[in-house]
Amino acid sequence: MSQSSGLVAGMERHQVSVYVAAIAAGALVGWAAPDAGPGLEHAIYPVLGALLYVTFLQVPAAELVRSVRAGRFLAATLVVNFVVVPLVVAAMFVFLPDDQAVRLGVLLVLLAPCVDYVIVFSGLAGGSSRRLLAATPLLLLAQMVLLPGFLFLFMGSGLAEVVEVGPFVEAFILLIVVPLALAWLTQGWAVRRAAGQKVADAMGTTMVPLMAATLLTVVVSQVPKVNDSLSDVARVVPFYVLFLVVMAFAGLAVARLFRLDVPASRAIMFTGATRNSLVVLPLALALPDALAIAAAVVVTQTLVEVVGMVIYVRAVPRLLPAR
Repeated sequence: MSQSSGLVAGMERHQVSVYVAAIAAGALVGWAAPDAGPGLEHAIYPVLGALLYVTFLQVPAAELVRSVRAGRFLAATLVVNFVVVPLVVAAMFVFLPDDQAVRLGVLLVLLAPCVDYVIVFSGLAGGSSRRLLAATPLLLLAQMVLLPGFLFLFMGSGLAEVVEVGPFVEAFILLIVVPLALAWLTQGWAVRRAAGQKVADAMGTTMVPLMAATLLTVVVSQVPKVNDSLSDVARVVPFYVLFLVVMAFAGLAVARLFRLDVPASRAIMFTGATRNSLVVLPLALALPDALAIAAAVVVTQTLVEVVGMVIYVRAVPRLLPAR
């Protein structure tokens, strides 16, 4: 085994430790060198897109198409994200701080299901990453349509109107359409040419480094913003922690309601708990100055959730052991 192969194998064996180290390093750099944040913010979409390309590359196109037909899983995914989550958020909403910007930030991030690193963390816990992959385009499209309506229900038409659909469309193209198309082109090349197969195999070894790079980039770029609004964001941390705890059991209940197998059930638990903070962040950044705190509130959820996902990787298999 070559030195590089051994390094990759070692990173794969200790993925969780690598991710925790990336978060810690990002927090340290973001705190010590806050001026680096704005520049790295532009790198979030490229590294996240690269991560999703490698993720899509792991699933043959034909199998991805077949998994879309898994009706019960897709139904459970929609129910947990667009029925159960809004009900949980509604129960928490009355206890949130009165600041409208803080409330808007919480709503933006908690009402939008994750379409990126949920696939990685679900796979680490033995969840069906392939089925989640098939559901990602539908999840992103559904939240594009439903988020303005949810905001209207919670906060009235005035605030709902400030959220534009443009950033969601951009995210769908850059994070779903482009990576998926490139992955399918690479798979076609691999079938026809030995060189293509070598490239596909090589890209498959970059999953853990790309995930670590994504976490590092996000944390470094966003920590300075959180530091500037500590007193405001500290008040929402307990709500984010409570959401993760509640959704673990709510996701399990939905999975049992739809009589899913263990891998699919674990995936449902993850998709219900993880939120689309990286995609809704541009929405928060585009808000008027009077609502600027919302961006820091969204970023705080990212930091809480990533730590929570590390715990989920250990806890979900215990809550739902293999039969």
